Order: sequence, then C-alpha cells, then structure tokens
Amino acid sequence: MAIKLGALVLSAVLFYFGTGFAPVPALTWLAPLPVLLLAPRVSGKATFTVAFLAYLLGLTNQVNFFLRTPSVPLPIGIGIIIGSSLLFGLVVWLFRALGRRGLLLLAACAPPALWVSLMYVTVLTNPTGIIWPLATSVADVPAVTQVASVTGAWGVEFMVLLAPTALAAVLWPGAAVGARLRAGVAGAAVCLLALAFGAVRLAGADSTGWRGVAVISASRYQWAPDAAKPDTQALVREYVKEIAGLPAGIDTVVLPEGTLGTDEASLERALAPLREVARDRGVDVVIGVVHRTPEIKYNYSVDLPADASAPLYYTKWHFAPGEPFRRGDKLVFARDRVGLANCMDLNFPTPIRDYARAGSSLMAVPAADEFGNGWQHSRMGLLRGVETGLSVAWAAQWGTPMISDPWGRVLAERDTESARQPFVAAFADVPSGPGPTFYARFGDWFAWLCLALAAAGLVALRSAPREPGRGVGGEGAVRQRAAGQEEPSRG
Repeated sequence: MAIKLGALVLSAVLFYFGTGFAPVPALTWLAPLPVLLLAPRVSGKATFTVAFLAYLLGLTNQVNFFLRTPSVPLPIGIGIIIGSSLLFGLVVWLFRALGRRGLLLLAACAPPALWVSLMYVTVLTNPTGIIWPLATSVADVPAVTQVASVTGAWGVEFMVLLAPTALAAVLWPGAAVGARLRAGVAGAAVCLLALAFGAVRLAGADSTGWRGVAVISASRYQWAPDAAKPDTQALVREYVKEIAGLPAGIDTVVLPEGTLGTDEASLERALAPLREVARDRGVDVVIGVVHRTPEIKYNYSVDLPADASAPLYYTKWHFAPGEPFRRGDKLVFARDRVGLANCMDLNFPTPIRDYARAGSSLMAVPAADEFGNGWQHSRMGLLRGVETGLSVAWAAQWGTPMISDPWGRVLAERDTESARQPFVAAFADVPSGPGPTFYARFGDWFAWLCLALAAAGLVALRSAPREPGRGVGGEGAVRQRAAGQEEPSRG
C-alpha cells in the first residue's frame, strides 16, 4: 500500500506542477515516471487505478477554468478531465501488460503512441479541438518543439512520454539485458535525434526582421461591449491613442477577439476611428468584432488596411457547441499575405495549415482567453506556428498577448491578468520564416503512424504469452512463490 500511495502522490504532484497554466517543463518529463516504475510491482488493476488517480489529481490545476469558462461547456470540460485521466491509466496499463510479456521495446513505444492516437481522435471528434497537455507544457523549450515542424505537435507529445516509458523499461525488474538494451537505445535514439534536429534547425533560423508587428490589449476584460455606448466609444479612442503611440516600423497591429460588439447601425461608425489611425500611421489594424444581425451573429477578425481601402472580414471557423454564430470556411489575407484567424481556430490544424500552404508568413490572431488559461493557449498558437513555419501575433483579451517567430521563439509578450496599467502592448520584428514545413505539406502522418504503433502494441497482447513472474511483486511472481517454484534467472 505504501508504494502505491507514494507513486500516486509523487506523480500527481509532478503533473500538477509540470502541466497546465504555469508548468515547469522539467517536471513534465518526470511526472509519468513514478507510476511507470510502480507498474511491474503491482496488479494490472492497481496500475490503472493509481495512474488514473495521479493524472486526475494533477489536473486539479485546471478545474477552476473548466468550472467557469463559457468557451468549453461544462460537460465537455468534465469529459476532458476524466477522459484524459482514463487515457493515462490505459497508457500505463499497456506499458505493464507489454512489459510482463517481455516486450520491452514495444512497452517503451506503444504507450506513447496510444496517447497520441487517442488525442488525435479527440481532435477529430471534439468540437472545441485540443490544447495539447504535454506539448504546451514544454513549449518554451524551442530545441524540443522543433520536431513539430515535421511531425506536428504530436511528435512533441510522443517524445515527452517516450523518455519516461523507455527509462522505466530499462529499469524493469528481472528483465533480460538484451530487452532492456533495445528499449533504452531506441528511446534514447529517438529523443536525441529529435533534440539534435531541433538544435540544427534553430542554428539555421533566420532572425532578419521582415515585418514590424504589435499586439495591444486592454488589461480589463470586456467581451464584445456595445459599440453604441459611450464607455465603448471611449475604449475605442483609447485603443486609437495606443496605436498612435507605437514606435516607428510597425506594419501590423492586432487587437483582441471581441474588442467590440456591433450591429448593422453601429459597425461602420465604431470602426471609423481605427480606420483613420490605420491610415495615418500606415499600419494594418486587425481587430476582433462580434457582429449581430437580425438573423445570426458573426465573430469576425477584421483587417483595417493601411491604405484606407475597404475592411476585410474573416469569419471564425470553430466554436463551442451551441454558440449562435455563423461558421466561416474561407481564408482571408491582409497585406503581404498576412493570414487572419481567431482564438479557438488554432485548436485545430485548419485553417492555419491552409494559410501556410497558401504562402502566408504571419498569422494575426485576435483571441480572448479567460480564467488563467491565457499562457497555455498562447503556447498552443506558438506550436501551430512551429508546425507550419509561421510567425504568430496572438492578441488576448485576458491572458498573454504574444508574438512568436516560425521557430517558436517568443519575441515579445505581456500579461494582462497581472498588469496594473490600463493597456499592455508587445511589439517585435518578425522574420519571414522558412516557408511551409514538412508538416504543413503532409499533415497528420505521424498521428497515423502512432495509430499503427498503438494497434501493434494491442495486437501483441493477444499474440505474446505473459511470462510468469515477470516483475517483482507481480501476480505471476506471487503464484510462483505459492507453488514453490523459482523464478528463472534473466540475463
């Protein structure tokens, strides 16, 4: 009982501090290890239960968000918490089951593949998409995240789990030396190759400035305030003042999602002061507008061009269930092929991958964020940029306005939740980038590879007999001792 409780508490604490809204990346890699080391020493039922509870307790760092957010309906939030905890329990159970059959190489590789596979199924079925739990936690370590340019962020999720499963396989009690060696070499080779690729890719990164970009956010959260009201008109004037005060060299300014709420009568009048400052400063201003018509609502990212030409309207593609918005399906480009998107759109591979293939180098993304998840969601945007080879200008209402380059390096960011001044602004020169990445061109091939690898692991459970006594304290060892048999020596 003590060893189970110890593994449960240690993994739960590591998950609590290694994932979520303010993670410590080093702890992300360590969090699965205690329950993986426990697995050979207890029953399959105990393995699954301890792993499930450890992940569930670790996710208490995000409960407040799911209880309060309107962006993710509570049933879906509960499903994410419980479903991902069940998945982690299944991952550790599969590690144990393969290890007890002497298949340590598969035990190292198939469980991370199963994790990625079911996360991928989530993207295909969950209307709110996914915010990668492990990849976002290590998103501020660019050497790790570069593999996403080839595999998508699925490769980062896989690698973060592969390291502890490979180490636990090497430490499997009573296993043959050859089996341990194969698991350890394979795990180390994959991780080291990914890190070497990251180092080489970063060494070749072009930091030459191509476009000056700024993100500006009010530090008080106001979702789609009525543009006809005096307070909202004052807010627009304050934004105009902030834009006018930006340093020289800025070409694109991005404001948050839902900065204004408009209707047919107020839309043009509300945008007029921002169009004027865009013309006077020679900048494109991208602003989030929630627009109401008698029939339906639109969540727009609106580009106000520097040349005073007509505004461009991008309609948000992805919404939580039940939201009364018209869904968009078209790409919209500002000057110099700058792509427009909106907050939850980056929870999905499209449209950002489509923008990369269409020649964009920068995504202008008005966002909202809320209740503490701003940093994590901004890193979702950053990872999408690494995947596709795009810079990202992320302007959050309540979170972390951020500018990242195509290699996932944060060029500038601010925090609205702790800000004391009424507005925060971040600005930087972004490079043009490497062009569409392998992932942008070929999509989720790695997720499909993980589906095949996970299937191979599950098939192996049926085809390979369990080796009695495999693992100290396992069920087979208990039965052997009860029968007076000796466990055969290994290696």
